[in-house]
Amino acid sequence: MLETIKGRLVVSCQALDHEPLHSSFIMGKMALAAKEGGASGIRANSKEDIIAIKKEVTLPVIGIVKRDYDDSEVFITATKQEIDELLESGCEMIALDATMRRRPGGLTLEELVSYTRSKNPNVQLMADISTLDDAIQAEKLGFDCVGTTLYGYTKETDGHKLYDNDFAFLKNVVEQVSIPVIAEGNIMTPEMLKRAFELGVSSVVVGGAITRPQQITARFAAQLPK
Repeated sequence: MLETIKGRLVVSCQALDHEPLHSSFIMGKMALAAKEGGASGIRANSKEDIIAIKKEVTLPVIGIVKRDYDDSEVFITATKQEIDELLESGCEMIALDATMRRRPGGLTLEELVSYTRSKNPNVQLMADISTLDDAIQAEKLGFDCVGTTLYGYTKETDGHKLYDNDFAFLKNVVEQVSIPVIAEGNIMTPEMLKRAFELGVSSVVVGGAITRPQQITARFAAQLPK
């Protein structure tokens, strides 16, 4: 999959259960619209959504499962259960929280990587990281790529935006790891996408700026005359 999306746009087609577009059928159509617009890959949440998306497009899919656990802050592909669901979905790549936070049940990230490799050595693994140390650890654990997905969404990075200081964090990650880096998180404009590629990323994932109309509408509404 990494070769297919190299230098290309991946569109994240997700809607959680409290959002207006929550529907596997709608996410399938959203993926089709993304393909027609020029996307070369899709990122999707849940086995059901991925199966629906694959009925609509032949694009490769980065799969995740978001699920909350009482004993951990980790919620992106947190346990073996989520890995099993994603392997059944047929997605080409699995993304998982690769931060150093405690996982549900005390499962280690290394154990989860080994489990996935043993179940299907052909599926690629993307590390959703929030710090440079996360990225370095992910490379050592054998991830195929790292994504800046969780930068700004953990206690250590709360309040930070990927585009801060001309993408300083992204630059640092690209310089410090040798595996492909995927820019993800608060890529709001085509100009931001262009800048990320100039800094040496392999691919860019754009989500809310394309696929969450309530957020798009809110940005326009915020500029209305007072």
